Amino acid sequence: MGAGAVRRQLGLARSSARARSGTRAARQRFGYLIVIDFEATCWRDAGRRAPEVVEFPAVLLNTSTGEIESEFHTYVQPQEHPILSEFCTELTGITQNQVDEGVPLSICLSQFLKWIKKIQMEKKIVFGADILSNSTSEAKACTFVTWTDWDLGVCLHYECKRKQLRKPDILNSWIDLKATYRVFYNRKPKGLNGALQDLGIAFTGREHSGLDDSRNTARLAWRLICDGCVLKVTKSLDEVIPKTAGYLLSKISFCLWTP
Repeated sequence: MGAGAVRRQLGLARSSARARSGTRAARQRFGYLIVIDFEATCWRDAGRRAPEVVEFPAVLLNTSTGEIESEFHTYVQPQEHPILSEFCTELTGITQNQVDEGVPLSICLSQFLKWIKKIQMEKKIVFGADILSNSTSEAKACTFVTWTDWDLGVCLHYECKRKQLRKPDILNSWIDLKATYRVFYNRKPKGLNGALQDLGIAFTGREHSGLDDSRNTARLAWRLICDGCVLKVTKSLDEVIPKTAGYLLSKISFCLWTP
């Protein structure tokens, strides 16, 4: 086969792949995903010490294009255990100086909500499962994505309770991408890096950097979308509701955050 024919064949293959991914992306319930991966205080032997968020990243993924369109990132001052362990610094790469110059979690959450409000206005984002009741609306549904339930279901949830901080309601439901990956590919991944490697994707950046982990989780979410997975909320901390589709939509559609 000549070089020209090879190029034409590769071009057709790429066009076909783009067409497939475009078709699959159009089926998604969410126009945008916000991927979060906290880093928290940790010890080689944690004992009874509870983790505190020390790095709060979030990246906004467009599910139609696979592009990361916005990012939020800040370091957070731990207050229950303000001195990072040597183990934590080695694992995450976060230094004592970075957290000392960070902000308390209460300020971080306020800054995060300002970012949320900004992207809501710019991208016409709403938080909910579907916007079926207004198909002509430009609003695009959005939800959160994490790798496991730990970030939002354990770490932030219980830290806010201990510190008597009001956690934003929009953070009460999310997609656990690890659980989604296991079901969709019928494969048990060995961590985020292992999940990427199993799909032939190289991890970019530093493992256990919250921002790099968030970006790589977004890349993995996009691969799932391109492979035909329709991403759905897997966990909610809100009241238990009947498994009735109509009732579910009435409860969680159009849950737009307002200050």
